[in-house]
Order: sequence, then C-alpha cells, then structure tokens
Amino acid sequence: MNNTFSIKRFGLILRKTFLEKPMQMIGFPLLTLTVVLILYVIIKALSGIDMAQRISFFVGLVGGSFFLSSFVFGYFSSNASGTSFLSLPASHFEKWLCGVLIAGVFYPVVFLIFYYGIDTLFVALYHNSLDPASPFYKQQYEAVYTFDLNGIIARNVFVMFFIYTGAMLVGSLYFNKVPVIKTAIALCIICVLIFGVNWLFATLLFGNIDDAAPFNHVAVPLGNDVGAIELPAGVAKICKYAFFYAMPAIFWILSFTRLREKEF
Repeated sequence: MNNTFSIKRFGLILRKTFLEKPMQMIGFPLLTLTVVLILYVIIKALSGIDMAQRISFFVGLVGGSFFLSSFVFGYFSSNASGTSFLSLPASHFEKWLCGVLIAGVFYPVVFLIFYYGIDTLFVALYHNSLDPASPFYKQQYEAVYTFDLNGIIARNVFVMFFIYTGAMLVGSLYFNKVPVIKTAIALCIICVLIFGVNWLFATLLFGNIDDAAPFNHVAVPLGNDVGAIELPAGVAKICKYAFFYAMPAIFWILSFTRLREKEF
C-alpha cells in the first residue's frame, strides 16, 4: 500500500473526522449559512441588496472558512487528542489533505451554492415587486442584479479566502490553545506593521501624504488636488502575483510542513 496516499485510508480518516466532530464539521457550516441568510435580510432592509450581497458574501466565505479552519486541525489543545491524531494510521499528507478539503473545498462549494440560491431568490423577489407600469421600471430593474461571482469584488474576496483560510490552518498548528484569537491577533499585528512601515517610508520619501496603500500607490496633495504615485507596471504586476498567488500558496504549504513536524 502507498505510504503517502491511499484512497481507502483517506476515505476512512475523512469519515472519522466527520463522525468525531459533527458539531464542528456539519453544525458550524449550517450555523454560518443561517447567519449569512439573516445578515443578508437585515442589511437588505437597511442598506439595499447591493450592500447585503457584498457583506454577506465576505462574512460567509472568509469568516466561515476562517473559523472552520481552526477546527480541522484543532486536535492539539490537549496532549491526549493531539497524540491520538498524530498516531492515526494515515500519512501526514492524508491528514493534511483531509483538513484542506473540508475547509478549502467542501465548505466553499456548499456556501457558494447556498449563497447563489438565496441571492437569486431575493433579486427575483425584488424584480417581481416592481411595477411594470412605472416610468422608472427599467431603471429600477437594471439597478439590482445577482452578485457577480466573477467580478472584481468577488475575486478580491476569493483571494482573502485563500489567505485567511491558509493563515488559520497554519495558526491552528502553531497555537495549541485558542488558535482563532491568537491567529487573528497575529494577522492584525502583521497588517498594522505593513501599513505602518509603508506609511513611514512614504512620509520620509514624499513628505506630506494623503494616503499610502502598500505595494500600490502613494497619494500626495498638490495644492487643492491630490496626485497619485503608482508603482511601475512591471513591479505592480509582480506585487499582484505575489499577493494573489504566492502568499496563499505559502500559507497552505506551510500548514503541511508544520503538520509533518508537529510535536509536543
């Protein structure tokens, strides 16, 4: 039998994970979908469908996967459960793949199907509520449409999903106790440091500035106007690929490396 991967062995560990943690693996995703539905309804009533689509999509995909990721490798809060997990008759790759499939494939697929369903329903209800005889009917109808899962907002959310899910997978293996809180704090510190150092260097180079986005641009006041200093196209492309692809890949690979070397 292959020591790295066996379909039968992997199927058993995947089944064991769902049977041992039904509340985390099944109950939590169902709870998240319920929260997304409630959030969609509330924000739609307060700020309209467009805002409801954006916020509920972000919270459901990024927030849901972030918390779920803390459960898939959450065996190390005690020596007994950690030892039991490490001693399972399965390879490190199979254990890692089990967690990755749950947090990075199964949950996103279920969420996207659910989200597309409720979004389509609410948009259809809105369109049906309009008066076809109204002179503003066409304008009102075209102002609301289903959330574009291939649009710029969705693509940015997908990037954040891969980054934060990967970071949480790593955090759950590095932090044995309350990994969600510790990982969130670590991410906040990293973000503050990046923005802080970027702002400091931008201020030193350009003096008074209005805005400074890391690896993107610096906004400099020019009288009553504001000018933007952007990265050269080639450098900007490198930064984009590093942020969109390299960073998520590093987190996901690092989680596998950390699982292999995990010891008490």
